[in-house]
Amino acid sequence: MQLQPLEASFYRDRDTVSVARALLGHILCRETPEGLAAGIIVETEAYLSKDDPACHASHGKTRRNAVMFGPPGHAYVYFIYGVHYCFNVVTGPEGSGEAVLVRALEPLYGIDLMERRRGPGKGARHLAGGPGRLCQALAIDGSLNGHDLRRPPLWIAAGTPVKAEEVAVSPRIGINRAADKLLRFYIKDNPCVSRR
Repeated sequence: MQLQPLEASFYRDRDTVSVARALLGHILCRETPEGLAAGIIVETEAYLSKDDPACHASHGKTRRNAVMFGPPGHAYVYFIYGVHYCFNVVTGPEGSGEAVLVRALEPLYGIDLMERRRGPGKGARHLAGGPGRLCQALAIDGSLNGHDLRRPPLWIAAGTPVKAEEVAVSPRIGINRAADKLLRFYIKDNPCVSRR
């Protein structure tokens, strides 16, 4: 399978909510000296700059969130709870401070490599089901913050678009503020989604 990166227009010509929905079915790829690990994006969450206090950029630009204000189509990677990394895609017009959190993947390539990173006996559902697990499985860390997602070693490749009737929408997970907003998107019945 060809793993051709999505064009810049994919991120630039849509609003953040549309990008969050449209990313489903595309493939997140990570290349390291150990090999390629990749998975189908099955769950995302949108974070908006206006009326969304759960968004890191809701109080303006800081050193931590500066990448969110850069051009769309770049990685925003941050460390949370002193435990794990989370991978986001910068979206919206430059300067807006918006992003899409990629919450879960269906492992596709390099499954043995993901298993080595995550530990034995996890099973496909638990290899990259959840933001922290995803970053561990793909070896995504802070060194990739700001990386252009149209080139290796971390990129999003064109996959198979998901039909509207196959997409579920719900409130986002693990937040206290703006918890009622329907900004989480996932593929119905996919076993690798982090939570139902």
